Amino acid sequence: MPLSQYDVDDFSHGGISHRVYRKGLGPGVVVMAEIPGITPRVIEFADAVVDRGMSVAMPSLFGADGAQLSNAKSMRVLAAACVAKEFAAFATKRDRPVTVWLRALAADLHERAGGPGVGAVGMCFTGGFGLAMMADDSVVASVLSQPSVPLGGPKARKDLGMSDATLEIVKERVSGGCPVLAMRFTGDKLVPADRFDELRVALGDGLLTVEIPSPDPAWDISAKAHSVITEEVDHDRQDHPATRAFHQVLDFLVERLMV
Repeated sequence: MPLSQYDVDDFSHGGISHRVYRKGLGPGVVVMAEIPGITPRVIEFADAVVDRGMSVAMPSLFGADGAQLSNAKSMRVLAAACVAKEFAAFATKRDRPVTVWLRALAADLHERAGGPGVGAVGMCFTGGFGLAMMADDSVVASVLSQPSVPLGGPKARKDLGMSDATLEIVKERVSGGCPVLAMRFTGDKLVPADRFDELRVALGDGLLTVEIPSPDPAWDISAKAHSVITEEVDHDRQDHPATRAFHQVLDFLVERLMV
């Protein structure tokens, strides 16, 4: 079992507690899993972070740790996560309680691991959490992979998943030299172009984007392609757009953290 190679503990803050898997030495990265949870492909990404000389703290926020991806499982976990108060999946212009907990985890990781700061990588349901985590000075590298929350109608499509007050703090940090890397498939209905347009307006030149055309039969990318740095990665084809994105994230983290 891949997770057997990780140390595990429980981290609590503000009345919220989650299991956290830890591995590696060097500057820390908080890796947040996508729906339905910490799948083998999420672990594969975390292992790659460790292989590049960094350490990982991977919180178990939902789902069965280490389980294989399945559509039925994803729907069950998504339904449960959507009604959980700590995620506030449909709320707009509002801070999510879990991001306060994640900022505390990042600060704890920075204290343990040292270095210039901590990286935060969110995917899908957690995709935007890394941006809100930048309200804490410990987070100096944020990656938003297919950020799909908030869910809902037209207002949600443009919303960045935090209060205006938190966004102002994040904007100040980005303008002060902390860039953000965001990525999506262009045909992904869960990650609307409107949200990326809002990110560009808010963050300006501090936003780096990877938008992979989909569908694209030449690369076997379907109209349903979603998981940029996990399920869609093809390590047998290093020129595959998702594989390039996978390595771009690792390079971004190394550049920001391995100083």
